[in-house]
Amino acid sequence: MFTSLMQQRPLMISSIIEFAERWYPDVEVVSRTTEGPIHRYTYKEMGQRCRKMALALSKLGVSQGDRVGTLAWNGYRHLELYYSVSGSGAVLHTINPRLFAEQMAYVIDHAGDKVIFTDLTFIPILENLLENLGEKLNKIEHIVVMTDRDNMPQSKLDNLHCYEDLLIAESGDYQWPEFDENAASSICYTSGTTGNPKGVVYSHRSTLIHAMGSSVPNGLGLSGNDSILLVVPQFHVNAWGVSYAGPMNGCKLVLPGPAMDGKSIHELLDLEQCSLSLAVPTIWMMLTAYLKESGAQLPHMNRVVIGGSAVPEAMIRSFEQDYDVQVIHAWGMTETSPLGTLNFLLPHLQELDYEAQMETKLKQGKTVFGIDIRIVDDKNNTLPHDGVAFGKLQARGHWVTSAYYGEEPCIDSDGWFDTGDVATIDKDGYMMITDRTKDVIKSGGEWISSIELENIAVGHPNIVEAAVIAIAHPKWDERPLLIAVTQPDTKLEKVELLDYVAERVAKWQIPDDVQFVDELPHGATGKLNKLKLREDFKDYKFPGT
Repeated sequence: MFTSLMQQRPLMISSIIEFAERWYPDVEVVSRTTEGPIHRYTYKEMGQRCRKMALALSKLGVSQGDRVGTLAWNGYRHLELYYSVSGSGAVLHTINPRLFAEQMAYVIDHAGDKVIFTDLTFIPILENLLENLGEKLNKIEHIVVMTDRDNMPQSKLDNLHCYEDLLIAESGDYQWPEFDENAASSICYTSGTTGNPKGVVYSHRSTLIHAMGSSVPNGLGLSGNDSILLVVPQFHVNAWGVSYAGPMNGCKLVLPGPAMDGKSIHELLDLEQCSLSLAVPTIWMMLTAYLKESGAQLPHMNRVVIGGSAVPEAMIRSFEQDYDVQVIHAWGMTETSPLGTLNFLLPHLQELDYEAQMETKLKQGKTVFGIDIRIVDDKNNTLPHDGVAFGKLQARGHWVTSAYYGEEPCIDSDGWFDTGDVATIDKDGYMMITDRTKDVIKSGGEWISSIELENIAVGHPNIVEAAVIAIAHPKWDERPLLIAVTQPDTKLEKVELLDYVAERVAKWQIPDDVQFVDELPHGATGKLNKLKLREDFKDYKFPGT
């Protein structure tokens, strides 16, 4: 082998904060705190505090490979832990506070968390867990409250520490260690599964490559000119990787804390002149509702990333036509770090009129370098990219998992991971999720996409949100039931909504009935909880059956 003469440095997460601190020292990180006030400081100040916390962790007995859990909103202290924990060689475990108590206890125990950092909001959750499920949490040695001495609460928790007290005790004289780039850096657990959550363990190497892959123009197009409102939770797949990609590109980061309502989100977008924001559709429903009610505008934002579930056409039109904000439709999952695809229009598509472009805008988009996807049939035969054939979506690449923590490998012999989604890929490479494997409706030998029906229903001006689930049928095996939430103070008849859907799909795809509800259940990451819907409607029967 003819060997290169290039330097080889391990890909370390600590190198990101070192870069931001050195080359973007005055760029701000702005946070709405759990205590209330807005906090702001620079990457230079953040880097110093990260080194202090790395020293503090060692005094708490945290060694390389130990897991450190966080129960926290998007805030500057949480961001510091992304670097101080992983940078020191320990493993960051961001815990989703929306999990049920038993699930939360399970993931803390399964990960083996040695220290838990918590925002003030979640102290009652920890108190309840330790009181009722303490036998599963005996690995926890310390709990650190992410606040200052003046705001430390009274609590019955043992071994309680104050975050700012830990920092004050340290000098910050710390050199980030170098070690194998394949070492674990963080662990996130999936949600929405029928069993216990599954752990996905990321490495320093995969995390840095993912951050670089998401930064490119065909990705998020990040630069030092961006001010990013990071609404997607830091406990949800590492805030879609932007907790790393933002500082890597010298971006200003704006963190909303616990205030996720439309008015609070708009306030930060406006005051901090945010050019980009990322969140699931549920958040943007609240923001657009506030904008319509208040008449407020989005003068600074030029693009919005929407993922977690399919983006309704009405939402794309609202952002792009009413507020001149480009929608970047995205798809990914915990197992893909999460970037899978992002939607940007190729030149020949940009030449089309807006209505013609919409067919492509509704798709989840194209891959970026670093990840590959394909669709296969039930026999694992690769299907054509013609936009018609649909099959099981598989992925492989530099930031795709090979196994869940503590389990056997979950990939085939060629490295392909089955995502559990059903999709099409067109001739231009645009992927479109047609359903989850478990959610697709099998009617009379044909497949019906619940996602397509949901998107159509939400396009009705009197519908806020919709879900479609399969209901057993004596003749057709399964038929779709449409469950919808109407706009406040509006009355909508079932037949009117079904007629609206009927104008846009084949006759055999029209739902057999509509049920109106006050609200739809959502899971821990803001997605529609169809497991709960199927449970709620398990005894439902279509009229006449």
